Amino acid sequence: MKNKKAAVLVAGSWGTALAAVLADNEYDVTLWTRSGHQADEINREHRNHKFLADAVLPDTIAASTNMEEAVTGAELVLFAAPSSAMRDVARQAAPYIGESALCVHATKGFESGSLKRMTTVLSEELGGDPGRLVVLSGPSHAEEVVRRQPTTIVVASASQEAAEQAQDAFITPHFRVYTNPDVVGVEVAGAIKNIIALGAGLSDGLGFGDNAKAALLTRGLAEISRLGMAMGANPLTFAGLAGVGDLVVTCTSKHSRNWRAGSMLAEGLALEVVLERMGMVVEGVRTTQAAHELSAQFGVVMPITEQLYNVLFQSQSPRSAVENLMGRGRTHEMEEVAADWGLHH
Repeated sequence: MKNKKAAVLVAGSWGTALAAVLADNEYDVTLWTRSGHQADEINREHRNHKFLADAVLPDTIAASTNMEEAVTGAELVLFAAPSSAMRDVARQAAPYIGESALCVHATKGFESGSLKRMTTVLSEELGGDPGRLVVLSGPSHAEEVVRRQPTTIVVASASQEAAEQAQDAFITPHFRVYTNPDVVGVEVAGAIKNIIALGAGLSDGLGFGDNAKAALLTRGLAEISRLGMAMGANPLTFAGLAGVGDLVVTCTSKHSRNWRAGSMLAEGLALEVVLERMGMVVEGVRTTQAAHELSAQFGVVMPITEQLYNVLFQSQSPRSAVENLMGRGRTHEMEEVAADWGLHH
């Protein structure tokens, strides 16, 4: 029986890892990339050295720089482009996506300027029923997924049928997939946790210990939930894989780009130098700017985000940011937690 066809746009670390998951589920996968060199390497050597140097990719993954070739006839189209490139990639792909194709995105961020979530960007560019779009998120480092280490994620869609289709497409013995109807919550959680991961790297880079990081994660989750609920999310989402699960993995792992970037900032490196040395997109930087604007728009207090915004864009020192957080006014924890989670205390 002929394999199903999937297209993955683009061939970064996460797109490549998810392409391998789809290949394990008997999809013929075409990875689209703008780089001819990268496409040749994937096709000849079955490797993507720049993003996942140690991984050997399945033979059923091919690469192409031709969008029409990559997308035409695909039953599933996975968007894994950076948030800054999502609209452009979707616009290029739109003419070739079939009406019945399942469209999934796995990008954690907001569009700069418009502050739109990725499903909103995709629905505007792809047309059709926006409820059919699916977001894939959760605690998942590409480096572990591509090695088939146990990973559990969530797929969210306004359409339960679409969510279950995505669940079937991605679930393997190594890659467990839950469904969730809360698209807003899953997208907000996935985006904002990158800010907290920057803060965790910054805290570790300053030599602070586990006590500081535990407090940062706990109060960071509160900021994520406050903004998410103001935008219409279900608070239960933040206690699940897309919320606390993704927050923990991103704030505590050497694989996390955002953690590494925060650690380098703590060493006194300028933001431009950090981004140049990383050589990959650090979504938390753009997201900090977006969340700073969203917090004002929705009237949500986000002190960690505010301090990181000042470090990234207002030349504040990392150490003074921590001092400002520790010096905030006294408060009652139960009252604050009740407010964070929309409960009456």
